[in-house]
Order: sequence, then C-alpha cells, then structure tokens
Amino acid sequence: MTLTFIMVTLFIAGILSWVCENRWRGSAKWCALLVLTLLATVFCIFVVTANHNFESLTVLSRVSWIDTFNIEYSIGLDQLSIVLIALTWLLAIICVLVSWQEIKHKAGFYYFNLLATIAGIIGVFVAVDMFLFFFFWEVMLLPMTAIIAIWGHENRHFAALKFFIFTQVSSLLMLVAIIATGYFHLLQTGELSFYYLDWLSLNLPLSLSQYLMIGFFIAFAVKLPSVPVHSWLPDAHTQAPTAGSVLLAGVLLKTGAYGLIRFVIFLFPEASAQFAPIAATLAVVSIVYGAKMAFAQHDFKRLVAYSSISHMGFVMLALFAFNDIAFQGAIVTMIAHGLSSAALFSLAGMIYQRIHSRSLADMGGFWQSAPRMGGFALVFAGAAFGLPGLANFIGEFFSLIGAFQTLPIFAVIAAFGLIGSAIYGMVLFQTSFQGLAKQEIIDLAPRELMICSTLFLMLLVIGLYPSLLLKFSFGA
Repeated sequence: MTLTFIMVTLFIAGILSWVCENRWRGSAKWCALLVLTLLATVFCIFVVTANHNFESLTVLSRVSWIDTFNIEYSIGLDQLSIVLIALTWLLAIICVLVSWQEIKHKAGFYYFNLLATIAGIIGVFVAVDMFLFFFFWEVMLLPMTAIIAIWGHENRHFAALKFFIFTQVSSLLMLVAIIATGYFHLLQTGELSFYYLDWLSLNLPLSLSQYLMIGFFIAFAVKLPSVPVHSWLPDAHTQAPTAGSVLLAGVLLKTGAYGLIRFVIFLFPEASAQFAPIAATLAVVSIVYGAKMAFAQHDFKRLVAYSSISHMGFVMLALFAFNDIAFQGAIVTMIAHGLSSAALFSLAGMIYQRIHSRSLADMGGFWQSAPRMGGFALVFAGAAFGLPGLANFIGEFFSLIGAFQTLPIFAVIAAFGLIGSAIYGMVLFQTSFQGLAKQEIIDLAPRELMICSTLFLMLLVIGLYPSLLLKFSFGA
C-alpha cells in the first residue's frame, strides 16, 4: 500500500500545486518540493524497515483490476527497481530546484505535469502486471510531452511532436507484443494472464519468442535510445526546459534500460542470447556515433544529448554481453550517467539563464567571473568522460571488462568511444570556461551551489565506494 499511496499522492499533490498557484503565486514550487521530499523519505523508511531483502522481485500488492481479461493491479520491488526509484527521487527534487527561477508562466500546470511524470516513472519501475506496466509507460509519456511543448525553447512544438510520435509508435509495438504473449500464455496454460511472474514460467519455442522479444526490444531501444531510433533525443533534450532535460536524460532513458533487463533479457533469455550480436553492433555504433556527433555540436545541450546516446550504448553492450561483471557495469553506468547528465544539463540551464544562449560560440572565459561554476563544470565534464574516482569510470570500466570476455571485438571498438568522450568533454569545458572572457556572468547562487554539490557528492561517493551498487545481485 505504501507504493500506491506514494503514486496517488504525487497525482493529488500535482493537482493541489496547480490549484494553489492560481490563488497564491509561487506556492506550486514549494508544494512540489515539500511533497517530493516527504514522499522520498517515506519510500526510504519503507525500504529500510520492510521485512524483505528484495534480492528477487517481491510482490507487495496484487488485486484484480479488469476481471474480463484477468488484468491485475500488481506492484513489487527488487534491488534494481529500488536503486532506480532512489535515483528518480533525487533527480525529481533537482528538477524542482532548477525550475525555481526558470518557470514563470503556468507554473501550477507545469508542476502538475512534473509530478505526474514522476508518478508514471515510479509506476514503470514497480509494475508487475504487464498491462499495468503499459499504463504507467503511457502515463509518463503524456505529461513529459506537455513539459517540452509548453515550456520548451524556440522549436519546442516540433521536438515534442517528434518525441511523442517515436515513443507512441514504439509503445504500440510493445502493446502488440504484450497482447501476443498473454495470448500464448492462454494457449499454453488455458488461462489468460499478463502477470510477469507467470510469464517467466512460459516455455515458448525459440522461433516464436524471437518475434515477441523483438517487439519489446524495439520499444525499449527507442527509449534508451539506440541508433537508428535515436533522432528524437537531441531535439527533445535541446528544446526541453532544464528540468525536462534532467528528467529525460537522468531517468526516462533508464526506463528503456530497465525494460531491456526485465522484459527482454529475463523473459526471453534464449532469444536475447541469439540476438546479442545484433544488439552489440547497435550498441557499438551508438557509442562511436554519439561521441562523434557530440564533438561536432555547437549547442551546449545538444552536445550533452548526443553524449547520452554514446553512454547508453555502453549499457546495451554490457547487458547483451551476458556476463556478470558487464551486467554490474551496466547498472552502475545507468546510475552514473543519470547523475552526470543531470549535472551537465543543470549547468547548461544555469548558463542559459545568465546569457540567454546555448551556443558555445557565445561562451568563453567564464572561469574568470564564475570560478565555482567552472570548477563544477570541470568535474562534471571529467565524470562524463570517465575520470577515475567518479562513478562513470567504474560503470564503463566494468562494462568493457565484462564485455571483452564474451564480445572482445565489440569491446575494443567501444573503447574508442571513451577517447571520443574525453575529446568532446574537454572541448565543452574549454570552449565555455577557458580562453578570453567574452562576457562576465554571476557565479553560482546558494540554490545552484546546493544542486551542483549534491550531484558531485553522489558521483564521488559511488566512484570511491562502488560496492554501494556492486553488492546488489539484481535478480529477476
């Protein structure tokens, strides 16, 4: 009941924020911040005090929802979903803080959409019934589209439409795969079921499971995203408001990786293993292509967006290496990228508020007037290209070491992506903070300093103590 209470409260709080803003200007952000902080605390207390170790998927609620089709409201947790929900809470609070001064029109409706998106994301991570999973998948799509379309930048409508079409088409393909799998469960057992744990016991022929697996794979590859279904991401990231970019890169991309783990590899292990060379090829292409395209960008946010394609390629490569070390590397990379990309997009938003431009051509020499911002920019750029001592290094190192044991050629090619990330990371930092000062900017305010310090601390702690994540087994 605790998880249900959290998700329902997020929706109610979103409505209250919307209503209160119409009466008391500026109340929506305080309401959102307070609710997110309290609910994050409730979730942490629940996980710590629960009588479960969550090493395997633990079902917490299971009640009938749509009797005609045997669809249930089933939610549960395991260590994987707990870690991703914890990341969601942190970045949700960051989203409110980065929106503090940026969002000025229709603020109540904005925070409603933000809280609704977060509720949908949490639902994706806890759903055990596959129709319920699809429902939450759609719930997180619609308000995020609104955030981009209403509060984004100059080409926001095009970016929002592109994001919606790509995600919606892939979602419909996943829906077909869900219905087909439920139908084959009916043929095999005599009972229609969309319950995930029932599906784990299915014994489908390889020729059939391959097609079902592909349906799920494409949907999650779009969200990850992977080449060649990646083109929505640079536009969505670039045009979204700062919080939208933080939430997209930090958490929404991770729902794609979560889906690959939970509903592709765990549900169809044999078909996934046979598909591994193709998935690894797409991963390597994404790594190299993303790094090359990031280097070619002159827009701060677009550069970081393409770097996300490259980094998430490491996650796909590690997952389809079918190696325990690579798998652990994928988990750490997911969390590390969520933190480092959120940090860079937050930094981009802070710079944009000062100079009203995302173009690197308008930047330069910011270190002289904003040394604290420059210091954090250097650290976050270093995290992005895998500087030892920070979380990204651990994730990508484990991913490559594990992948090399089963896919050595792919791992060697992927390693060149690390070189590319170092190049575009340094170009980003040097272009914006080094060289001749084109203009002076105000250094970090206390609120901005808190955002940057929190993200830096998390990257450092995981980088120095990776066992905080590596100790998890992440069972099915």
